Amino acid sequence: MIASYPQARLRRTRATAWSRALHREVLITPADLIWPLFVTEGTGVEQPIASLPGVSRWSVDGMVARAREAVDLGIPCLALFPNTQAERRSDDGREALNPDNLMCRAIRAIRDACGDAIGILTDVALDPYTTHGQDGLVNHAGYVENDATVEVLVGQSLNQAAAGADIIAPSDMMDGRIGVIRDALEGAGHANVQIMSYAAKYASAFYGPFRDAVGSRGLLKGDKKTYQMDPGNAEEALREVELDLAEGADSVMVKPGLPYLDIAVRVKEAFGVPVFAYQVSGEYAMIEAAVAAGAGERDALVLETLLAFKRAGCSGVLTYHAAHAARLLNR
Repeated sequence: MIASYPQARLRRTRATAWSRALHREVLITPADLIWPLFVTEGTGVEQPIASLPGVSRWSVDGMVARAREAVDLGIPCLALFPNTQAERRSDDGREALNPDNLMCRAIRAIRDACGDAIGILTDVALDPYTTHGQDGLVNHAGYVENDATVEVLVGQSLNQAAAGADIIAPSDMMDGRIGVIRDALEGAGHANVQIMSYAAKYASAFYGPFRDAVGSRGLLKGDKKTYQMDPGNAEEALREVELDLAEGADSVMVKPGLPYLDIAVRVKEAFGVPVFAYQVSGEYAMIEAAVAAGAGERDALVLETLLAFKRAGCSGVLTYHAAHAARLLNR
């Protein structure tokens, strides 16, 4: 039985900084962060992204520099996304299968520079490679074909694994793709390559700046509601997660992050597996807009939102604020 006031004064343990630190239930550290980065063609290139203030696309040499920075900051993993040149995009996204594509060159360069000092997570979906901006192959009626897309995703996964990816992260939301990718990785000798499934990825309004970053927003024909989840559904998210775990996912992701913390909590409670959240581009941009408007202080906003993910049970967070947060946490 819990004592009542005044025997119990919950403010006692909040009275001093040392006591607050001693009683803190959840901590965030640089080891909880995954840093999403955008790679583009060229050498010595940095391209600031207007809708993501403070975030840039980097050429491969710049990605190597960011990887070394992450190692120094204690960030354990990078998430890579390519900005594919227009002339390399096609309706069938075949550039995703090119062993010398932008993503594969970035993987190899980071691995050569940093060895096993940092993990490399790679996005598996066709939207950075298609002329129509969809995550898969589109039929004559404009519908994204599931099984035909999965065949290409398998090839894309093997391509990235061969280049040195540590974690394959399918973000396409096609049915059945985790099991087929897992079997293909096993068969090709990539038994230790992890799969982090975008298992509960919602058809969200928060993705706009990301589409600017990978160059797909102006290309997107239609929407992604036939394969990404309806924001009103929670039970369906648990079904998606259960299926992906049964097919061989090592960890699962909830995306977006803060608007779907309830989903992260429910997934963790239901399955007890590593759950990650993606603090997506729109969330990042909102924090930066609040800072620019004088409505909040960046350091406090960043750390409080990241702490919320850990409190919800997440093992880690993909966030564009990763480097900034790590510097704050390393003080």
